[in-house]
Amino acid sequence: MRRVPPEMFRFTTVEKSGLYGAVLDAFGVASEHLETALGIDAVRERLRAVGWLEATEDAELHEALTKLVRWELLDVVHNHAENYRTAEEYERRNLQYSLTRRGEAALAGVRHALEVLAATGALQSAVLEAIADRLDELYLLAAEPAGADRRIFSTLRELEGHLDALLENTKAFNGELQRLVRAEGADPAVFREVKAATVAYLQEFLVNLDRRGQAVAAAVARVEERGIAVLRERALRGAELPPSPGDDPAAGWLESRRARWAGLRAWFLPVDGTRPRIEHLHDIARRAIVSLLQVLERINESRRRSSSAVQDFRELARWFAAAPAERDLHRLWSAAFGLGPARHAHLAHPDPEVIPPSQPWPDAPPVEVSALLRSSARTERFTRTARVRDTARIRAERAERARAERAEIARAWRSLATEGPVRLSSFGTLDPVVFERLLDLLGRALSARPDSGGLRRATTGDGRVEIALSPPPDGRTAVLRTTRGSLSGPDYVVRVTAAGGTAAVPAPRATGTGVAR
Repeated sequence: MRRVPPEMFRFTTVEKSGLYGAVLDAFGVASEHLETALGIDAVRERLRAVGWLEATEDAELHEALTKLVRWELLDVVHNHAENYRTAEEYERRNLQYSLTRRGEAALAGVRHALEVLAATGALQSAVLEAIADRLDELYLLAAEPAGADRRIFSTLRELEGHLDALLENTKAFNGELQRLVRAEGADPAVFREVKAATVAYLQEFLVNLDRRGQAVAAAVARVEERGIAVLRERALRGAELPPSPGDDPAAGWLESRRARWAGLRAWFLPVDGTRPRIEHLHDIARRAIVSLLQVLERINESRRRSSSAVQDFRELARWFAAAPAERDLHRLWSAAFGLGPARHAHLAHPDPEVIPPSQPWPDAPPVEVSALLRSSARTERFTRTARVRDTARIRAERAERARAERAEIARAWRSLATEGPVRLSSFGTLDPVVFERLLDLLGRALSARPDSGGLRRATTGDGRVEIALSPPPDGRTAVLRTTRGSLSGPDYVVRVTAAGGTAAVPAPRATGTGVAR
């Protein structure tokens, strides 16, 4: 990275930095209106236009302009084209100020920094589709005659703009996402809603992400078949760059286009065969979903627990303080932490005779302790290396067991889904797995505090299924039957839906051992 000139951003840290920034902003607004030079009266008028309402004397404004000239942010020239009628008019209108290249860069840097501080990133599938559309348009324009050079230039610039938007939004969103994963808020309810909404947002973005990335990669390959170097040359002719007294700007322009295209390939079709960056974005989103779900689980657990680890340790400290004797302290320590005596106390030095019996224990040389002593109560023994087990079958069995468990849980939630509030007795006869899920939901709901309407609400560990439970309006008793027995209790009014209040996956009307509606 090139070194920034030391005086370039000095105006933001010194005294009267607000006035200096407003003056540069005034010159920036004037440049947008194609006014390249301003006198002191025009500067004052532009200051009011950009929102600087403080009273500023001519001497103070002249001093600010002089310092900006000294820092090489402004340039000053004498206006010899004007006709001056008085000496006072000559003093006020003689000097004309304009932004230097360094001043333009400093103003753009400050504006960009403020935009980054105020911006929020986003993962936009529409940007990926726009990139694919512009690539397809370039592919078609490459086959047209020379009259399409201007359209090639504008389409290429639009493609680069979409790529820049993808990069900036992705970086900003990833930063916000990592801060959200690490954040601990004072209001768990608000944080739970934000994290749950972020999980849904990420899941929606990941849908068809692979397909969109492959479509962009295929479009890049099609454009390169037509010759990307020729396409850049045609875009250069369509750019119609103005002549420059120094070096030819065409070489720099082509190099910039070449670097932008390399960045596009790095995201979707790397030259060296490495993984595209769009796949890394896929991995980051998946890891963020897992981390957010874990945070949601901790929030739910903290809401369900009647005490915390901090309270447990404080209570234990009070027990230690109230112990009557030292022997009771040791018994309490052993019961609380389960720590036994040191197993290495019987180990001795290889040559015990060199250590006199009167030497204090802290001053004695150390004794090597085997790492296996704690786990096996034996010192280390050297034997032949055991055979490496083939874990492929075990991994396959575990994967199959996990898929079966997920399918079983999905069937259970479909069986328990309700279209509205129902009585607990309407479930009738249940499969044992469905019965266990229902009991887990009821237990979570009964451990929660009722809201202002008397409803007790709870969700599953992953936050996808929600139950709303209210006490029975009468004294009826519900009996739930399974093949292993039956359970009777109050006939609560329950409603099982997806989290957020939307209907869960509709379940077909049950027959036999299904749920009675």
